[in-house]
Amino acid sequence: MGFIRLSLATAVVVSHASVLGFGDTEFGLAFSHHQTTLGTLSVYGFFVLSGILVTRSGKRLPIGRFLWHRALRLLPGLWVCLAVTAFLVAPFLYWRQQGTLYGFFGHAPGPLDYLRSNWFVAFEQRDISGVIATARESGLATSPSVNGALWSLRYEVLCYFGVALLALTGALARARRVVLLIAAVLGWLVVREAAGHPFWSGAWDASYYESITLIPAMGSVDPDVIVYLGFAFALGTLIELYRERIPVSDVLGAASVLTLLATLYFGYFYTVGLPALAYLLLWLAIRLPKPFRRIGARHDYSYGIYIYGFVVEQSLVVLGLARWGFWPYLAMALAGTLLAAALSWHLVERPAMKLKDLGRKRPGPGSPAAAAPEPEKVLTGAGAGAGAGGKE
Repeated sequence: MGFIRLSLATAVVVSHASVLGFGDTEFGLAFSHHQTTLGTLSVYGFFVLSGILVTRSGKRLPIGRFLWHRALRLLPGLWVCLAVTAFLVAPFLYWRQQGTLYGFFGHAPGPLDYLRSNWFVAFEQRDISGVIATARESGLATSPSVNGALWSLRYEVLCYFGVALLALTGALARARRVVLLIAAVLGWLVVREAAGHPFWSGAWDASYYESITLIPAMGSVDPDVIVYLGFAFALGTLIELYRERIPVSDVLGAASVLTLLATLYFGYFYTVGLPALAYLLLWLAIRLPKPFRRIGARHDYSYGIYIYGFVVEQSLVVLGLARWGFWPYLAMALAGTLLAAALSWHLVERPAMKLKDLGRKRPGPGSPAAAAPEPEKVLTGAGAGAGAGGKE
């Protein structure tokens, strides 16, 4: 699934380029009649794939080890991204704007406030020392955030906690119908809102869209976003739990493409098109030629592209480089993002993942456990695609 994840992350950068650099609408908004954008569609695709992979991890690992692995995969890369943004990118942009760094650290909210506010995926502070606000006043920037792409991470973490709870109660291993029921309820809520009836109070009640705080350290979340992204994640969870019952059919693959395009253009993407997208991603993961399977198998730059893409694009905007036109701007954005993602993977994310077995006793060289293949290695890479569908 590495190539698919890489493509989705890149699509988010491409989608943001038009609105960040030029104040235009994001790609896909007109085609989908304002249902979604290319970037939002990619985020939903990420949640489907996360549902598959995170559920697979939750099935085979003890709860403590599962949470440890999730924390290692998400937080070190995020923390370094926040630090780089606060103490390298923002000071440089401030210096280019003001001609001096005087006042940067004394400005409120400043870089230290940015770290404190966003350290645990809260994303409560958008700007740093007024860098983006100054760019907006100058007519350069359109978005008020230095890194608006981080909004989805708190919902991802909520899904991790959901999988942990299901694993703790034994639902993943022994009562997968509970997960089927949860997915059905979330799907029903999505259908109900599509019909104009949010799941509490009256139709289109404004309180439905008010943010709530479930975990103070994670900041506020939107209930409707929890339902929609939770539904996408649950679809991936069902794919993993019922993998032996899901047929891998080229006819269904083609039908999922047509259904997705039809719902994007004519409507009901979230009710009908999202399940079609989930099957399409599964089908692609299995049917893509072998050369595509090698992409991202050893080096996964997708997360780095996602967390650094917005920062790179905003930096180019603040520096006034969008004036060169869309294609040069997009090329610079993609090149800068890929460089940042590669550094993040090799210097931060990959070394952090080497700590996943910290404190775990390894079996001796002669023990049966040492001779057996590791489940994760059996189910990843080229084998993951075939395994997810039962047969290739």
